[in-house]
Order: sequence, then C-alpha cells, then structure tokens
Amino acid sequence: MSELSLADVDALAADAHAGQTDKIGVPYVEHVRAVAAGLAPFGTGLQMAGLLHDVLEDTPLTAEDLLRAGVPSAVVATVRRVTKVPGTAYPAMLEQITADHSATLLKISDNAHNSLPDRAARLDEADRRRLAERYRAARRVLWPAVGAADVCTVVGLVNPGLLDELG
Repeated sequence: MSELSLADVDALAADAHAGQTDKIGVPYVEHVRAVAAGLAPFGTGLQMAGLLHDVLEDTPLTAEDLLRAGVPSAVVATVRRVTKVPGTAYPAMLEQITADHSATLLKISDNAHNSLPDRAARLDEADRRRLAERYRAARRVLWPAVGAADVCTVVGLVNPGLLDELG
C-alpha cells in the first residue's frame, strides 16, 4: 500500500476519533487538528503525527493498523513515543519523550493547546488548577529539550500567551 497524504491522515484521525469529545465537550478531532497545525513549520510527517498522537491511547487502532493503512513508519514511531504506556509515570514518560526532537515538539504543541485559557475556563476549578500545574511542570521538562526558536514557533502558533514563560 502506498503512503498516505496529510489529507488522508486527517480523515483517518477524524474517523478514529468519531463521536469522541474532549474534557470540555468539543469534538476530539479539533484538538488533534490544532496540535497538527502547530507543527506545520516542521513538515508533513510531524503534522501527521500530531493528527494521530492520541489514536493509540484513545481508539482501538494499533501501531500495526496505522502501518497497514499506509502511515509512514517514522510517523508511527513518533506517535508511539508520545503514547502513554501503562505503568509509566507521567514524569518518566516526559523524560523519554525529550530523547526525541520530533516527539518533544509534538508534546509541546499538545501541551500548548491543552493550556489555552479558553479551554481551561470551561473546566471546574479543581481540574483547572490540577491540569494547569501538570502542564506547567511538563513545560519545564519539554521546553529545554529543544531550542528556544522551536518552542517559539510551536507555541506562537498554538498558544502565544505561553510565550511569556519562555523569558
């Protein structure tokens, strides 16, 4: 099978996440599309990984399914790197992600989108505070792992309000 185009991967992600909503009730595909948009300056492969970054966790699809569908192996490898592994604590997962530049950029985009004030405002106060601290702590690990210019590129596209944290 030939490799898929970005539009094909978008359709695959939309189909995989059909009927799913995020924590604030928005169709889940909107989140993965926003994450992918923040990765556009880094190429089609990373955009594809952004579109697919939650499929292995949140849908029945497997890495093998993605490969059989024609998703490039490098894209699948990046998706696997950002996929939660049962029994791995979140801080340990972040450390593993930072060993790979593409996975780190993807996670920065994901974090930036999840940290948007208008999204957070729709959560209850306890969740808002808990997630804000979790995302801030993650940025302290993720951002130093890539150059400041790359952080500015991704965050500037997804959530420019976070740029103040860069210093």
